[in-house]
Amino acid sequence: MDEVEDLPERSRQVARALSAFGARGRVRALPASTRTAAEAADALGCEVGAIANSLVFMADGKPLLVMTSGRHRVDLALLAERLGRTRIRRAEPEEVRSATGQAIGGVAPLGHPVPVETVVDPALADYPRLWAAGGTPNTIFPLDYAELVRITGGSEIAVN
Repeated sequence: MDEVEDLPERSRQVARALSAFGARGRVRALPASTRTAAEAADALGCEVGAIANSLVFMADGKPLLVMTSGRHRVDLALLAERLGRTRIRRAEPEEVRSATGQAIGGVAPLGHPVPVETVVDPALADYPRLWAAGGTPNTIFPLDYAELVRITGGSEIAVN
């Protein structure tokens, strides 16, 4: 039986997207929640900074996915300045789901209904192995910084 069949549908979409990009990592389910970076780090036995947080914002009314280290907070004023945007705010849960097809706490860097503009924080390059959400709060997959930039088509911009 294919290991993907055991995953929730949202995670299967992420797994198919990873496969289409030729990514090495595979989505897997963990027994405990990985909704927060701290929970994911505990479940995986890694540093919280190696968790590639997927945060969705609204930038001048359009979705913006920010991939940042679990050890960082996003400076919204700085990010708006660097992107040349007027206003960036945290997306509401329904905006997150509409943009990504996924719920807060499980947003993957890919596998969305339509591409979402993405920023990748270079601080993630400090870690040889990263872990990103796999489409649900308890699925996750490994990758490295270069692969994260490649699969998201993201702009490398420091967020704090």
